[in-house]
Amino acid sequence: MNITTENILLIGSALLFISIIAGKTSYRVGLPTLILFLAIGMLAGSEGIGGIHFDDLGTAQFIGIVSLNFILFSGGLDTSWKSIKPVFWQGISLSTLGVLLTATSVGFFVWAITDFTIYEGLLLGAIVSSTDAAAVFSILRSKNIALKTNIRPTLELESGSNDPMAYFLTIAFLSLVINQDESIWSVVPMFFKQISLGLLLGFLFGKAGKFVINKINIDFEGLYPVLVIALMFFTFSATDFVGGNGFLAVYLCAVYLGNQDIIHKKTIMRMFDGLAWLMQIALFLTLGLLVYPSNIPPIFGIGILISLFLIFIARPFSVFLSLMFFKMKLRRRWYISWVGLRGAVPIVFATYPLLAGIDKAGIIFNIVFFVSATSVLVQGTTLSVVAKLLHVALPEKVKRKTPVDLFLSDSAKSALEEIHLDADNPSVGKKIVDLHFPKNAIIAMIKREGKYITPNGATVLENGDFLVVLAENKHGLEQVYDSLQIRDAEHEYEME
Repeated sequence: MNITTENILLIGSALLFISIIAGKTSYRVGLPTLILFLAIGMLAGSEGIGGIHFDDLGTAQFIGIVSLNFILFSGGLDTSWKSIKPVFWQGISLSTLGVLLTATSVGFFVWAITDFTIYEGLLLGAIVSSTDAAAVFSILRSKNIALKTNIRPTLELESGSNDPMAYFLTIAFLSLVINQDESIWSVVPMFFKQISLGLLLGFLFGKAGKFVINKINIDFEGLYPVLVIALMFFTFSATDFVGGNGFLAVYLCAVYLGNQDIIHKKTIMRMFDGLAWLMQIALFLTLGLLVYPSNIPPIFGIGILISLFLIFIARPFSVFLSLMFFKMKLRRRWYISWVGLRGAVPIVFATYPLLAGIDKAGIIFNIVFFVSATSVLVQGTTLSVVAKLLHVALPEKVKRKTPVDLFLSDSAKSALEEIHLDADNPSVGKKIVDLHFPKNAIIAMIKREGKYITPNGATVLENGDFLVVLAENKHGLEQVYDSLQIRDAEHEYEME
C-alpha cells in the first residue's frame, strides 16, 4: 500500500490509536514504549502485514527534526533549575565529555573489527552516542521507582542536553567521511561556532520569548501555546541558519522559559507535554516504517558485538571518566552507566549518511537500528532490577510524595487568606505574572466591585481588589505578602 493524500489521515489515525493502546499495555508490564512503537511501524511497513511502502528519507528526516524540536523543548520546559543546579556540572560533563568518549571508543572498536575506515567508525560511534530519556522515565514511572539523592536530575539533565553534542559529532564525522582529505582538526572551529552560537542564541531567544509572551495581549488563551511553537521553530531555524547548534538553542530557550514567570505557563506546558508524546509516537512509527526487517539478519553478528561493547564497556568507561572529578558513590556511577538507553535520536541521525549517499550508509542505518533496539530491550527491561541490586532505589515509605499525596496528608495544611489592595500598593496596575508569586501559592479568585473573577497571569490588579490567596502553609503566605510588597501590621494573622 502506498501512502497518498487520500489515505494518510486514515492510516495515521489508525496507527496512532494502536500505538496509544499498546503504550498503555507497555506501561503496565514495564516494556519501553519505543520498542512497541517501532514494532507497530515495522508491522505496518512494506514487509509487514500492513504493506505500507515508505522509503522517503527526506520526509523521515524532516519528521525526525520536527519531533526532536518538540521533545527537546518539552523536556526543557519541565527542567527545574532548582533540581538540576546541584548536579549541573555532572550533567554537563556527561552530555559533552561523556558523549565524546562514547563516540570515539565505539568508533575505534568498529574500525578495529570491521572494514570500516576510521572516519566511518567514528561516524557510527557519534550516531549512537546520545541517550534517550523518554524510554528511561516511562519505565521508572511504570515500575514506581524513585531514585536516591540526585541520580534522577543528573539523568534528566544528561539526556536532555546530550543530543546537541551527538548531532555536532555526527555532522562533523560525516563531513570527514565525505571529504577524507580534511584533517580531524578542521572540525574544531565548527564545534566552537556551533556551541557558542547555540548557547548565545538560545539564551537570547529565551529572554525575547519571555518578553513577547508577557507583553503581547492575545484575547484567546489557546493561542499562547501556538506563539511558543512559533518561537521554538524560529529559535531552531535561525540558529541553524547562522551555523549554530539549533538543538542546543531550542533546549536552552525552553529551560530558560520553564524557570521564568510567563503568562498561561501551565497551559503552555500541558500543551507541549501532549505534543511531545504525539511527536514521539509519530517519530517512532515513521522510523519503524523506514526499516526493512529483512536487512537486519545480515548485520546481526556485528550488531551484537557493538551493542555489547556499547553497553558494558563504552558507556561505563565514558561515565566513570566524565564523573571522576565529582564526589559520588560507586554504585550510583554504575547505575548511571546502566541507564544509557539508545532511542529514536540515533536512528534519526542515521538518516543523515543515507541522504548524503556515502558507501556504507545502509549498513550504518541498520546497525544503528539494531543497537538502539537491543539497548532498550536489554537495559530498559532491567532498570528496576538493577536499581534494587545497586541499592539506589528508595523504599516505598520514603518515596517522594505527589501533590495529591501531600494534599491528603495531615502535614500539609492549606492556608487561605483574603488580601485587600489599596491605591498605595505597588502591585496595583501590574500583571500577576510580573509579581513573581511563590510556586506554592495561587490567587484563586479576585473580588472586584462585588463580582468574583478567575484570574490568570495576564490579569492586571486594580485598586480595591480583594485577592483570595491559597497557599500550602504559613511560610507561603509570608512570601505572598512579600510579592505584593505588603509588610506592615495589617497582615498579622494566626495559623492554627
